[in-house]
Amino acid sequence: MRRKKGRLELTSPDSSNRPALRAHLLEQLANSLSAPLPVATERYVSRAITFPGKATAVVGMRRSGKTTFLHQLRRTRLEQGVLQERLPYINFEDERLAGVTVTDLSALIEEYYRRFPNFRGKETVTWCFDEIQVVSHWERFVRRMLDSEKVEIFLSGSSAALLSREIATALRGRAWEVVIFPFSFEEYLRHHKKEKPDRIDLLSTDERSFLQGALRDYLFCGGFPEAQSLDAETRYRLLLDYVDVAILRDVVERHGVSNVVSLRWLVRHLLSNPGGLFSVEKFYASLKSQGLAVSRDTLHHLISYLEDCFLIHTVWVEGASERRRMVNPRKIYPVDPGFIPVFDRSGKANLGHGLETAVSIELKRQGMEFHYVRTSDGFEVDFFARSPDGTEALIQVSSDLSEDVVKERKVRALLSAANEHPRASLHIITLMPETAGYVPERVQLHDATTWFLVPSPRVNRESRRSRT
Repeated sequence: MRRKKGRLELTSPDSSNRPALRAHLLEQLANSLSAPLPVATERYVSRAITFPGKATAVVGMRRSGKTTFLHQLRRTRLEQGVLQERLPYINFEDERLAGVTVTDLSALIEEYYRRFPNFRGKETVTWCFDEIQVVSHWERFVRRMLDSEKVEIFLSGSSAALLSREIATALRGRAWEVVIFPFSFEEYLRHHKKEKPDRIDLLSTDERSFLQGALRDYLFCGGFPEAQSLDAETRYRLLLDYVDVAILRDVVERHGVSNVVSLRWLVRHLLSNPGGLFSVEKFYASLKSQGLAVSRDTLHHLISYLEDCFLIHTVWVEGASERRRMVNPRKIYPVDPGFIPVFDRSGKANLGHGLETAVSIELKRQGMEFHYVRTSDGFEVDFFARSPDGTEALIQVSSDLSEDVVKERKVRALLSAANEHPRASLHIITLMPETAGYVPERVQLHDATTWFLVPSPRVNRESRRSRT
């Protein structure tokens, strides 16, 4: 790179063929060092953002807010007193950067340090590379940066080409993964300028009614940032587009899937039956009865692909053996409760399914390991969660406990599971705790609104801001 008449230019053997690309690359760098940082709803994650010597890979489903999170990280550094000149950001999704190579990036880094020589080796520079997967051999460039410069590196990319398992392989143990989900309930409130009350444990009647109404809206609309405040028809169309893009870009194109019809049947079934028991064998038979030819192995692969792109997550039965997990059906949940009313063929807003889905996502957001429980006497518990410190919790979810038969079934299953998991605390999460009446003393009854908003030691839930 050289200066010419006060302007920066990249220099390389083929520079005469790439002037426009390099000009745009330099323009992005210059803008990131001086332009005001975008402001958006603050996001929370449950794990440390950085790990010494590793690049942080920000992953998650499309449109969940990964790029916004990168800018939030930059704002956090700025608030901590870091100069904006030490917070460069490059977005490779800009079509004007098509064809950029690691040679261009290396030259860009050298020019950066020519402009700021006092930073090299003395001050940590925070580099954010968005959609970096479009650059061939990007992983070699990142590893070299980690080894040779005083930097912290944040990467984000499309789930179609920057998947968790590939990051680990490409960076050979030099990556630290942070998953961004759609808005949690607390983030949903903050986005809509509805701050939670100061004392969740001392809610007035009006405050409780407000939060309960907001939670119902959240369970119906979901947490994708772009889907907020849209009318129902527009939101449905947007969420359908999200699913279509995930199917076509992240599964069909990426993995060369040819049986698109069976894939779409599978997606519709999974998103319209959240938390339902799913058996590949039964679904295979169902497709066969419809005249759709697909192998059982293919169905297993398709589910894995859908998990890779974060459209769904799977919950296996709790069991000491791998065989027990494999022979029992699994439960599958969408990444956001907003998908449920879009794909529910009944056309009804199923708050129970939405609440159970939201609880499962919250457990994932907090880094919990969890399964469902099927006891030896035939009862079922929605979630058996373990925190990293070994704390265990058995959790039942129900939107309404006013029917005695529902409450008794939930409680009986908890007590039965407690015999097999004596270290676990027992919990029921419901939208209407006032309808529950009497429950055994050892069972903790939670209003869903406060469960989502109040950190609790029951499974070591901890909400941390985006900081190291």
